[in-house]
Amino acid sequence: QVQLVESGGGSVQAGGSLTLSCTASGRDFNKYPMGWFRQAPGKEREFVAAISSDSITYYVDSVKDRFTISRDNAKNIVYLQMNSLKPDDTGVYFCARRARPYYTGRYYLMDEYEVWGQGTQVTVSS
Repeated sequence: QVQLVESGGGSVQAGGSLTLSCTASGRDFNKYPMGWFRQAPGKEREFVAAISSDSITYYVDSVKDRFTISRDNAKNIVYLQMNSLKPDDTGVYFCARRARPYYTGRYYLMDEYEVWGQGTQVTVSS
């Protein structure tokens, strides 16, 4: 059974940086697109970034040019490098694995993801 474990969250001041990691157990990690979502207090969970099995990347407009998603298939890890952080970036960040291998359609929809991590808290103060 696949499990995802996020790490790397913390508290930073605006303008700072953090790198989140998501380590996957199980087989065939390289076949599955992965995504990062976040949930701010009192708000719905929203898409942040996704990466295909061959490392094509997708971002929500609000994080473009600040966040970078990447993956290391040899280590079964997906990363989210976050720079120039803003207070609006505060929330619990979740990584997720797509339900279908290789498929990248509708990458922004939570329903397209089958396995979720427990989340890691990111707090950005002004």
